[in-house]
Amino acid sequence: MLLHVPQVLSSDDVAQLRQRLDAADWADGRETVGVQGARVKHNQQLPDASPLKAELGSIVLAALQRHPLFFAAALPLKILPPRFNRYTGGGTYGFHVDGAVMNLAHGEQLRSDISCTLFLSAPEEYDGGELVISDTYGEHEVKLPAGDLIVYPSSSLHQVTPVTCGARVASFFWVQSMIRDDAQRRLLWEMDTSIERLRQTSADPGAVLQLTGVYHNLLRRWSEV
Repeated sequence: MLLHVPQVLSSDDVAQLRQRLDAADWADGRETVGVQGARVKHNQQLPDASPLKAELGSIVLAALQRHPLFFAAALPLKILPPRFNRYTGGGTYGFHVDGAVMNLAHGEQLRSDISCTLFLSAPEEYDGGELVISDTYGEHEVKLPAGDLIVYPSSSLHQVTPVTCGARVASFFWVQSMIRDDAQRRLLWEMDTSIERLRQTSADPGAVLQLTGVYHNLLRRWSEV
C-alpha cells in the first residue's frame, strides 16, 4: 500500500530539525549498505553512532506515535530508529530493493515490511530528488511537502532521482508490522477508515459496533503479536 501521511511534523518541528541538520557533519551514505547498494547509492547520511541522529530520531518517533493515520496504516510492531539523509550536487540512489532483515539494538532484528520517507525539505527547495516507486501499476513519483510522510511496501523497487539543484533532506526508517501481508494491511486500513467515517456521520451505532468487532477479529486472526 502506497500512502501519503500528511503533517507528521509541524512547520516548527521541521524548522527545528533542519536547523540542526543543516549544521551537521554528514558521512558517505554508502557506509550503511552492502556491495550491491553501494554501486547505485550516492548521498550523505548522519552516522549511525551520531548522538544527533538519536536525538532527532526520538522527535520523529514521538510525532509518529501521535499520528493516528500512521498507526492505522502501518500497525507497527517494531520501528527501526529513524535515520537522516541528504542529497545534493547530483546525489542519487538508483533502483534498489531494501534489505529484508535489519539489526536493532541488543541483537534484536526487524523484518522490513514497510519503508517510510519523511520529507524535511520543501519541494521548491530542490530540483529532482523524486522518490520513484515501481509496482504492478507502474511508476509513482513522490515529492511531498516538508513534514509529510510516504509509506510503501519494502518489497517495492524504488529510487531517488538525481538532485540537480538545492538539497533534499529527509528522515527514513522501516517498520515491522503486526500484519505481515500487505494486502491484509490494506483491507484493515480501509475498514478502519470506513468505520471512522461512519462514526462521524452518526451511522447506526449497532452496525458500527458490529463492524468494529469484525475489524478486531480480523486483526486478532492475522496479527503476529
